[in-house]
Amino acid sequence: MVPVGCMEKQRKNRKRGGSDLHSVLCMQGGDDDGSYAKNSEAPASAIALAEPLLVDALLNAMTAIKTGDMSIESSDTAVVRIADLGCATGLNTLATVDLIVRTLQQRRRFCSGMEFEAFFADLPSNDFNSLFRLLPPLSLSDSEDADADEDGRRYYAAGVAGSFYGRLFPKRSIHVAVSLSALHWLSQIPKRVLQKSSGAWNKGRAWIDGAEADVVAAYARQSEEDLLAFLRCRREEMVEGGLLFLLMAGRDGSQGAENQLGDPESRAKHPFTSSMDEAWRDLLNEGLIDEEMRDTFNIPAYMRSIEEVRRAFDECGGFEVKRAEYERIIEHSREKQEQWIRSPVSYGKAKANLVRATLKPIIEAHIGPALSEEFFNRFEKRVSEDIGMLHKTCFYGVIVVVAIKK
Repeated sequence: MVPVGCMEKQRKNRKRGGSDLHSVLCMQGGDDDGSYAKNSEAPASAIALAEPLLVDALLNAMTAIKTGDMSIESSDTAVVRIADLGCATGLNTLATVDLIVRTLQQRRRFCSGMEFEAFFADLPSNDFNSLFRLLPPLSLSDSEDADADEDGRRYYAAGVAGSFYGRLFPKRSIHVAVSLSALHWLSQIPKRVLQKSSGAWNKGRAWIDGAEADVVAAYARQSEEDLLAFLRCRREEMVEGGLLFLLMAGRDGSQGAENQLGDPESRAKHPFTSSMDEAWRDLLNEGLIDEEMRDTFNIPAYMRSIEEVRRAFDECGGFEVKRAEYERIIEHSREKQEQWIRSPVSYGKAKANLVRATLKPIIEAHIGPALSEEFFNRFEKRVSEDIGMLHKTCFYGVIVVVAIKK
């Protein structure tokens, strides 16, 4: 049983979890087993799926992206500014920026005057220190061989701390903006979801998959407001012809918003659903938390459909959507699944580390470090003991959007 004073302290701490996510919402920093850097296999798979689309979009956009009055393909001297919005930490973001720079350099192989500036943007709570420690040394060779010095960094780098739902850059300053596996995170938990007297009070659930209609509607409205705010800011910040490339978790358009994950196996096995709710219930049944503490924890994520994304672009204006696609990626390889079937304890640990990597900061802000560890122990135990779940296959839906600033 948690002492009353400790419970009251956590009740005060969690009040900031809905309206002040900016101070606590981030991927887990560092490089230990529970860090995002060590548990970003699914985002890496999604990025790998999208890479050919990104390269194709970059090559097609070369004649459209403006630097001054000229396209970057025609300009002999240009500074191309790249923004990774919601960069988190780890190698995924660095590999993406490197891909963008190398693709543009190879297209302009014989024009040595082009320079690149990359902005890594995320909330102030992001572990920028770990990210920048991974940066390779700067190598600005004048060689015409775009493949020279493979290990060197060919761009100037800077960190930008702030929400991408607000302005981050001056007007008409960004040539290429990417956001990879970040836009499904909302700016806040909808206020109605945190009001106990509201029909949108999400009792007994940590997320919205399968939730009551009022809860889902509140999340959908917040998602719509957030995406529109994001696009309006990029509309101001990007140059004419600039490339906006988005990769976000999404859902099949044939499914309603209450079905965020699609097929029954994915819904059952996803870390935000059954095992998550069971772990919270364990803390409640053991007297470690009260019902209100459980019910006021909500995961600030929403999987949009392509229709919802297109509607936001249409309302915002200023962009031409060249491509919008929905794809599914498998949770992990068949070999890894077979390995975990042989060792359910290892699977439970891996799944718990995945949740630590994405949710530990906001869970700690809600219930404190000590209870947070108790939660992850319960989660790991629940996953390890559900042998039947190991034989199920979970798919993650993703949406890829290519748009050009008019």
